[in-house]
Amino acid sequence: MDFKQHFLSLTEEVICPICLDFFTDPVSLDCGHNFCRFCITQSWEKQERISCPECRQEFPDRNLRVNRALANLSEKVRKLSRNPQEKGSKRHCEEHQEELKVFCEIDEKLICVNCVVSREHREHRFIPIEEAVGIYKDRVKSSLESLTGKKSAAIEMERQQKQKISQIRVQSQNLQSCIKSEFTKIHQFLTEKEQRLLRDLREQEENILRTMQQNLGKIHKNLNSLQEKLSKLEKQLEQKDGVIFLQEEVSGKMRMSHDTGHALSLTDGVLSTESLNIVLPFPVWREMVGAIKPGKAQLRFFVLYLYSVIWIVMFTNTIDI
Repeated sequence: MDFKQHFLSLTEEVICPICLDFFTDPVSLDCGHNFCRFCITQSWEKQERISCPECRQEFPDRNLRVNRALANLSEKVRKLSRNPQEKGSKRHCEEHQEELKVFCEIDEKLICVNCVVSREHREHRFIPIEEAVGIYKDRVKSSLESLTGKKSAAIEMERQQKQKISQIRVQSQNLQSCIKSEFTKIHQFLTEKEQRLLRDLREQEENILRTMQQNLGKIHKNLNSLQEKLSKLEKQLEQKDGVIFLQEEVSGKMRMSHDTGHALSLTDGVLSTESLNIVLPFPVWREMVGAIKPGKAQLRFFVLYLYSVIWIVMFTNTIDI
């Protein structure tokens, strides 16, 4: 008899005939049969005569004896049944209670010798347990290697992705520095160009105004001369004595020439906006591009930028006109 059969036989000895469960506080009757104290008490309350539920023997008194040995045995069996870890229990066939000997490749399960000759497995293929363990260990190893490879690939992909993220960040920082540097060059160029244009404008203004101021001085001098002659003529006309008037006039002392001096003219001057390149024509653009020396992609950007500048300047000049 194997272990499981022994265990089942032992279990039958600790089962209460009334509740069909493990004994709880077992007691013995005078006839020798055992019951749970609660079960036998409840049973007698429903009967007119006190008797044994097993053998029907009647008793004059309710005489119950505590069976401590049975109580201890019942508790141990109860624990074993709740946690069936008895030795070798997992190595026996559930159907035939025989030791598991071979592995069925079709059903992929362990079976005993009786299962091999049964109708269920008659046409199946069988291998020793050790060989089946080797096969399934190889499968586990293969799966382990596959997962390890996938993990390594994922780690490498993670590393590469982090590297690309880092490259984009570095590239962005470099581009920011480049943009700031190029716009600094543009600002510097425009500032220098503005200063040169303003300086040229001031020089042109000074040259034109110098000539105009000189001509204005001649006009003032001529005007003073004319005013002086007018004053003398007016004084001559105020002379009351005709003899004296004629004598002075004939003598020429007071004769005034009709010559009014040198011929006067206006000195004109026009500030040349064309020569100053105020509207930033293409030669200035080329000069700016030469100053910053951009690449192809940068050149397209700066051309657009310069178009924006010229549009703003032309629009501003249109408003001023």
